[in-house]
Amino acid sequence: MVLHYKDQHYKSIKARCQRDGRLFEDSAFPASDQSLFYSRNPPPGVVWKRPQELVQSPHLFAEGGISPRDLQQGSLGNCWFVAAASCLAGDESVWKKVIPSPHEQDWPTSASHTHAGVFRFRLWRFGQWVELVIDDRLPTVGGELLFCRPERKGGAFWCALLEKAYAKLNGSYEALDGGSTAEALIDFTGGISEPIKLLEENLGSDVEKKKKLFKALIKAYSRSSLISASIRPYPGQSEEEVLSSGLVTGHAYSVTSVRSITLRSGLLSLFQTHKLRLIRLRNPWGSGEWTGAWSDGSEEWKRVSHSQRKKMGVTVSDDGEFWMSWDDFCTHFTDLTLCRRVNTSFLSTHKTWTQESAMSAWNQDPSPLKDRSGGCPNYKETYLHNPQFSFDVTLDQDCALISLEQEDRRTQRSSGQGGNLPIGFFVFKVEVNRKYRLHRTPCRVSSSTYINSRSVFLRTELQKGRYVILPTTYSPGQTGSFLLRVYTDKASQLRELTQDVPKPSWLSCCLGTPRLVTSVTVHAASGLSVLGKNQDPAVHVTIHCEGKKVTSRTVRGRNPEFDLKGVFYRKREQRPIVVQVWQSNCLRDTLLGSVSVPCTAGEIDQTSVLKIQGKEGRSAGYIMIETSTSSDLTML
Repeated sequence: MVLHYKDQHYKSIKARCQRDGRLFEDSAFPASDQSLFYSRNPPPGVVWKRPQELVQSPHLFAEGGISPRDLQQGSLGNCWFVAAASCLAGDESVWKKVIPSPHEQDWPTSASHTHAGVFRFRLWRFGQWVELVIDDRLPTVGGELLFCRPERKGGAFWCALLEKAYAKLNGSYEALDGGSTAEALIDFTGGISEPIKLLEENLGSDVEKKKKLFKALIKAYSRSSLISASIRPYPGQSEEEVLSSGLVTGHAYSVTSVRSITLRSGLLSLFQTHKLRLIRLRNPWGSGEWTGAWSDGSEEWKRVSHSQRKKMGVTVSDDGEFWMSWDDFCTHFTDLTLCRRVNTSFLSTHKTWTQESAMSAWNQDPSPLKDRSGGCPNYKETYLHNPQFSFDVTLDQDCALISLEQEDRRTQRSSGQGGNLPIGFFVFKVEVNRKYRLHRTPCRVSSSTYINSRSVFLRTELQKGRYVILPTTYSPGQTGSFLLRVYTDKASQLRELTQDVPKPSWLSCCLGTPRLVTSVTVHAASGLSVLGKNQDPAVHVTIHCEGKKVTSRTVRGRNPEFDLKGVFYRKREQRPIVVQVWQSNCLRDTLLGSVSVPCTAGEIDQTSVLKIQGKEGRSAGYIMIETSTSSDLTML
C-alpha cells in the first residue's frame, strides 16, 4: 500500500495539466524562499527554473541509463543524501521502486506528447511507502543549479528532482543540511541500517577479524545491501577537511563495489598467487579522490590485466570514484553503514527471514500503563514503565535482527525541535509462558547502544525461549512514536504486553482469583539415571502448576542445562509446583523423575538443589531450581 503525500495523485495531476495545456506548479511546496531556508536568507539572485530552461533536451536519466556518476553535491551540506543517492543508482531493484515508471515521467521526445512538469518519487517512511509529487522548478543562481546537479552539462536531472522531493518531505532544503546516510538509505529501501564502528572493532591488530568483516561486506554487497563509509574527524580537525591522502573528514562516501581479485607474480606465476581485497568508493562532490595505492593511475594497476581492469570499471579520471585496498580502507576510514534489505521472500534461494513489526509510542498518559516513558535502566523507579514487547524463538538457536526506529523529527527543525531523541533497547529472557508486563528486571541477554539516531540496530544470537524487548528513551519523560521490527528465521509472534496482571473472569466468584505469583526457573540437572543402555539421553523438563504446564527445549547429556523459566498466577497457596524430567523418545517419552517444590508467599529468590525421585524410590539425579513467590501480583 502506498500513501499519497498531501493527498496529491500523480496521474490525476498530470492528466489535468495536459488537458489544460499548462505546467504543474506545486502549491504544497512552492517555488519560494520558504521552501529553501528557514533560519537564513537565500543567496542573492535565486531564480527557480525548469530543466528545459537550462538545457535544450533535458532527460531524467543520461544516455545509457541511471548511474552513480550522474550527480554532484551542490552548495547544501547534504553529502549524506548524495552518497545515499549514489548507492541507490547502483542497484536497479532499488531505484525502480523509488523512481516508478521513469520513462513515463521523462520529458517527451516527440511533439505528439506534452510535458506536464510533474514528477513522482516514493520513499519509505516509518513503516510505509509514501509517494510524493513535485513540479520540476529548481532553484538556480547564475543559470546553474544551486543544489544537487548533474555531473556534466545536459546530463541526468533525476537526482536534483529526487532531492527536491526529499526536501518537500522534510519541510525545506535547509532541513537536509546535515544528516545521516543511514537515514536516507532506509528511506530508499525500507531496510534496516547496521552501523559498524571500525575503530572499535580493533581491526589493525586482528587480521582474522579484518578478513571476516570483508567477507561479510562482500556477502552484503552481493545481496544488494547499500553501503556507505565515512571518516570521523579527530579532535582539532574540522568537518570536511581534505587530508593529505585526498580523503575528506566528516564526509559520506558511497561504496560502489567490493572485490577480491587474484594476483600472480614472478616466473612461477601459475603457482604463486595471492588474494587482493579491494573496495571502490565515490566522493559525492564528484571530484577529489584517494591518492594512495590502487588510486587512479597508480603503479599497482600494472599488476592487473587490461581485460580485468575493464571488467572492474577502472577509470583514470577525476570523477570522484576510486579504488583502495581493504587494508588501507580499514586504516583511514572509521565508520561503515550497511543498509540491509532483509529478504522475506520464500521464493528466494538466499537466506530468508520472517519479519514482525509493531508501532507504539513513549508518552506521558497516566493510565492504564503509567507514564510509558520511563527512561533507561539508570532510572530504576520508572524504567519498567516503558512499552514492553514479547517475542518467541522457536528454534534451539536463532539469529535475531532487531531495529528500533523513531519518528523522523527533521520536519520540526524550523521550530528548533528537530533533534532525534537518544534511544536504545534491552532484550531480556523471560518465562516461556509470560503474557503480562514485567515489574521486576529479569536476566538481560543483549542490548543496543543508546544514541540520538533515527534508528538503532542489534544482531544477536538467541536460544529457544520467550524474550521481552524494552525500547526506551535515555531520559524519562521524553515522548515520541516508534517502530519496532524483529527479523528471525521462524515467525516470532512479536506483540506488545499491555496487561499488568490477569483480568478477573466471571467464574472468579466460584473458582477464586489469583492471589500469588510464582516464578520458577529450572537451571540444570546432573547425574541422571537413564533406563536402558543410552548413556547420552535426549531429555527435557516440565513444570506443572494448577493445571498449567510449561516445557523446555530438548537437550542431550547426563548433565543438561535447561534454563527453563515459567511464571504462574496461583489461587491455592498450599499446592506445590511439580518439576519433572523426561527422556525424549520417538514414540513415547519416559519419565525419569519428579520433585515437588513448595512455594508459599515470602519465599523470595530461593535457589535449591533438589533430589529427583525416580521409579521404585530410586534416585534419578539432582536438579537446580530457583523460585520466587509474592502475594503482590505485580511484582514479577
